[in-house]
Amino acid sequence: METNKRIKKERANLFVTHSEEINKAYERAVRDALSKHKKAGNSVVTSINGKIVTLQPDQIDVS
Repeated sequence: METNKRIKKERANLFVTHSEEINKAYERAVRDALSKHKKAGNSVVTSINGKIVTLQPDQIDVS
């Protein structure tokens, strides 16, 4: 039981320790996915100001 608590604590610390790298990788993955959708001519669904909206390919901002 003690081992499980230690493993969970170490795992949680990894996320805190590497949060900046994780966030950068996440943002890069989202930009890549949006870029692929835009190039393929596919729309995406997202939330803007709490409302669900569908963005057409020409409305997708990948910057």
